Amino acid sequence: MKARIPNMPNKMSQMDIARKAQEMKENMDKAQAEVEATEFTSSAGGGAVEVTVNGAHEVTAVTLKPEIVDPDDIEMLQDLIISATNESIRKANETMNREMEKFQSGLNIPGLAGLF
Repeated sequence: MKARIPNMPNKMSQMDIARKAQEMKENMDKAQAEVEATEFTSSAGGGAVEVTVNGAHEVTAVTLKPEIVDPDDIEMLQDLIISATNESIRKANETMNREMEKFQSGLNIPGLAGLF
């Protein structure tokens, strides 16, 4: 004898699931575009070097204070630029991850949880 599973009133139809997935994708795309357009600035060397990147990890600005430019110590300047750039990219990544987690935490559609 097979047990019958009662018809659950909260069960989503395939159309509802598809509509919800499309809406979520559109919202995720919008959030991603907003983060990619955001600029993230970090400094190194006590503010002597500033690097700005956008959320797409493109460097948009590098600012150097004149006193940091020492022709006899180019390596220090290079290290400061690398440090500030990496920190700006880290900020951009953290912001993108935080925005995408908002969608994943609200995802309660059976079968779709691992897709986004």
